[in-house]
Amino acid sequence: MLSEDLRIVLRDLGLLVPTVGAMAALSLPVAAAFGEWYALWPFGLTALVAFALGLFLYLPFRRAGEARLKHGLLVAAVGWLLVAAVGALPFQLISARLGGGTLYPYADMTSAFFESVSGFTGTGLTMALRPDLLPHSLQWWRSFTEWVGGMGVIVLMLTLIAGPGASAVSLYFAEARGEKIHPSVISTVRTMWWIFSLYTFASVVALWGAGMPPWEAINHAMTGISTGGFSVWPDSIGHYQSLAIEMITLLVMFTGAVSFAVHYQAMQRGLSAFWRDIQTRWLLVLLLLGTLFLGLENLVILPLGQAFRQASFQYVSAMTCTGFGTAGISGWTDGAKLLLSLGMVLGGAAGSTAGGIKVIRLVLLVKGVNWRFRKIVSPASALVPMRLGKQVLSEQDASRRLEEAAVLTFLWLGFLGIGIAVLLHTVPPAFKLSDVIFEVASAQGNVGLSVGITHPTMSTLAKLTLCFNMWVGRLEIIPVLMFIRALVRGIE
Repeated sequence: MLSEDLRIVLRDLGLLVPTVGAMAALSLPVAAAFGEWYALWPFGLTALVAFALGLFLYLPFRRAGEARLKHGLLVAAVGWLLVAAVGALPFQLISARLGGGTLYPYADMTSAFFESVSGFTGTGLTMALRPDLLPHSLQWWRSFTEWVGGMGVIVLMLTLIAGPGASAVSLYFAEARGEKIHPSVISTVRTMWWIFSLYTFASVVALWGAGMPPWEAINHAMTGISTGGFSVWPDSIGHYQSLAIEMITLLVMFTGAVSFAVHYQAMQRGLSAFWRDIQTRWLLVLLLLGTLFLGLENLVILPLGQAFRQASFQYVSAMTCTGFGTAGISGWTDGAKLLLSLGMVLGGAAGSTAGGIKVIRLVLLVKGVNWRFRKIVSPASALVPMRLGKQVLSEQDASRRLEEAAVLTFLWLGFLGIGIAVLLHTVPPAFKLSDVIFEVASAQGNVGLSVGITHPTMSTLAKLTLCFNMWVGRLEIIPVLMFIRALVRGIE
């Protein structure tokens, strides 16, 4: 007899998996439009497997109770792996039909799973050495997984099924979502999708207008606004050698890294809402400082104009966790790689599609140091509040939020260290420590920039290690720890 807790988790997993089926069904017209008839049955089979698995999990447990946060955390942890496993089917089946090899590396199921995890987590590390030679159906599937993954598969599920109130709240917050535009979670996710879709359309139009072909504009808009970074070209945005396209892409990446709540406020009250928000303000300042220091570092190997042009694009791409590229980073200095790694670790704003530790946690920790010093020099009986923008936090609230930020930052860096330790022993000796730090930071920060370590021929252990770091980074660790605890002690 299954426990009630397990029944709740299995039921909600049964609601989650069909989202991949819906995505596969929506991809059928793309394959047909380009005459890639061999891709129809892989998408059809994926839809069939996803819907069948969903019914198998949902129907027996449909009368289970409402999900609480502990259930939501487990659904998020297990669900993202399950979604990635089912989402790997089109990669594997289509590539196998085309003959596999280095051009179609997804014929290897491990590489297909890697690509699916990278897509759904919005990372962008890829097994494809020549994405320009992939069929349109696979180019689309890569972009579609990132577009949906940037928002979150649970967010999509809640949008489609409009589930019960308490369960919806638990699932929403379990997927590392904290912002609420409206009091209702369902209204919030629908508004987020409306904003996200609007920006995607605007990005397509802007990139197309700047000279990018329509199909490429669609793909880069989807992976840019979702801060995913998959490209249809091996040299990414650098392929176009266009300042106009780079400037538009910079704006798209920054837009994706700003909280949806701030975008909503800007639509209601004007562009000044971006500067009034402390997190967005810090994000902009950090991007400018990172560009300055990276540009100065690049003067060692590049002329002035090229150094700062490449630095601005690559640092924004790194800190917004997008992963587009205009330069060969593998040839940059160790100092430049470590600066980019720092940007990837920090990440974008909470409540956006970006990864990383998140800017708001850095703001809390920096202001918390000043607050602690003020408490030390103040009389013991004095009440010392902490100011966060226009918000004044009580001592109790400040202590709680600082504790949460410190714990998550510590855990984030701890898992980063584990990934670095494993990868150091699995990559060719030609790669230095700075390269390994860069690659793991890119994976766990859900960025996608690479110095060449990520490759179809890398060992299975190395692929699975980076998959683990991508999974941990997307879910912000707590759901993963809850899953590990449930494996050891059961759901309590």
